[in-house]
Amino acid sequence: MLAAMSTTTARKRDHTHWLYIAVIIAVLAGILVGRLAPEFGQSLAPLGTLFVNLIKMMIAPVIFCTIVLGIGSVRAAATVGKVGGLAIAYFLAMSTAALGIGLVVGNLIEPGSGLGEANPGAGAKYAEQAHGAGGTWDFIQDIVPTTLVSSLTAGSVLQALFVALLVGFAVQAMGAAGEPILRAVSIGQKLVFRILSMILWLAPIGAFGAIANVVGRTGWSAVVELATLMVAFYLTCLVFVFGVLGAVLRIVSGVSILKLCRYLAREYLLIVATSSSESALPRLIAKMEHAGVEKTTVGVVVPTGYSFNLDGTAIYLTMASIFIADALGQPLSIGEQIGLLLFMIIASKGAAGVTGAGLATLAGGLQSHRPELLDGVGLIVGIDRFMSEARALTNFSGNAVATLLIGTWTKTVDADRTRRVLDRELPFDEETMVDDEHGAPEPKPETEPKPVTEPATIAVQ
Repeated sequence: MLAAMSTTTARKRDHTHWLYIAVIIAVLAGILVGRLAPEFGQSLAPLGTLFVNLIKMMIAPVIFCTIVLGIGSVRAAATVGKVGGLAIAYFLAMSTAALGIGLVVGNLIEPGSGLGEANPGAGAKYAEQAHGAGGTWDFIQDIVPTTLVSSLTAGSVLQALFVALLVGFAVQAMGAAGEPILRAVSIGQKLVFRILSMILWLAPIGAFGAIANVVGRTGWSAVVELATLMVAFYLTCLVFVFGVLGAVLRIVSGVSILKLCRYLAREYLLIVATSSSESALPRLIAKMEHAGVEKTTVGVVVPTGYSFNLDGTAIYLTMASIFIADALGQPLSIGEQIGLLLFMIIASKGAAGVTGAGLATLAGGLQSHRPELLDGVGLIVGIDRFMSEARALTNFSGNAVATLLIGTWTKTVDADRTRRVLDRELPFDEETMVDDEHGAPEPKPETEPKPVTEPATIAVQ
């Protein structure tokens, strides 16, 4: 009886299903407006940009609070080091797998053969964006913010991650004296998520503006002409998510990828509407904690994955490069493909904060290795926005899977709770998001405190 009353109360409190119905209606309306009134549709672009910027505004505070609470509540710093080390190793392995799949599919279908010539100079501006992001050392140097506070205002995920690690380890080293700080950060986290839940009610407006702009700007011609590449790319991403990631998740954690995707359905819809996986980052953190993964693991894996675990981007760069080379009648040899794409995966980390990072990284890599192919970037500009949907969805799925896998390897996930959550026995409370009943089990206390290791080493990895 009590359980039934509790369930009824939860359902009464959850009104967010109306929000996501509104998002679907807004997307359809945006397509209609963009088709019937292209110029007006293009003028609505700021609506989508403003919504994504509002979400990005909240990402640094969410990461900071989550990591500080996760690390501060664990006595042994080695626990965080183990999670971070496994995360980086896993991200490298999955990126390599994504590259391999993209290479195989791209060489099998040869999507750009016979398409025609590109407009001269079309890709130059994107190459300038990529080179403007700097090289590897510039990327590493930018991890360290000017001040502690600027890490929360600069909009850099890695800067927020670095400072949060330092603060978390410092609070951890303070012992009992750091408890008031943890309580204050916990209250701050609830405030941040409350603000985020308010912002999400603007999602229909943002989705309407973004979709109307895309349809008004590109129309349907680009989609029709390059349908082969788009379909092949989407199918490749599906194979990677449900085949590769699904198999690994089932073998390691015993979790169904289909149930996980169902659990994250609303986040997928938000990503499709905004074409940005960052819009769902705070919700992914909350949902992974609700699914039974400890705060420490979620706090380290999810933010790091948003910069390093770019499976969808890897597949995109692979297939787009092969497409351009074939379209211009200058196909890449296998050796050239591997060298070029390994360079692009590294370069994508530095271009992560650049607008149009996918095109920018692609153009920068082509200019460095095969400059005669640079103009071919103009061939896919028209459909890049549509392909970015699949990139974002794949990257998001990869980070969700990575969180469960690393939680399993480090024994920081409650498998029984995960099963119950994915079976809908413990529904996620959309109204509050971060109330106490959502949290994963608290990290197990260490019987013998270990000395704090160097946090900076973990942060820079």
